[in-house]
Amino acid sequence: MKEMISLLPATDLSDAATAFAALGAPQRLSVLIALVRAGPGGLPIGELGQRVGISGSTLTHHVKALVQAGLVAQQREGRVIRCSVVFDRLEALSEFLLVQCCADTNPPEKIVG
Repeated sequence: MKEMISLLPATDLSDAATAFAALGAPQRLSVLIALVRAGPGGLPIGELGQRVGISGSTLTHHVKALVQAGLVAQQREGRVIRCSVVFDRLEALSEFLLVQCCADTNPPEKIVG
């Protein structure tokens, strides 16, 4: 593990850890999955709450954590707050993990997919 850590800049590790920590609560992961399924247009926060079975201040708390981690964006549309996934950020996190795939095999294997 120490060898892998030395291969990645500390800022990348810290940034990724922050984002992954935000997904550490099952409710937050449910929120993110619902927003991924909704696509780039996202969902009004009320509909999001209905889909995941979370409402009020609890939903606000979980969405706030995802926003702070850069995984979710919010936009006000009149009286409605719309939430959507920051797909570039989610892709970057996936790539952050996958770029390490098989790096310690001899010779390094390529994953095709």
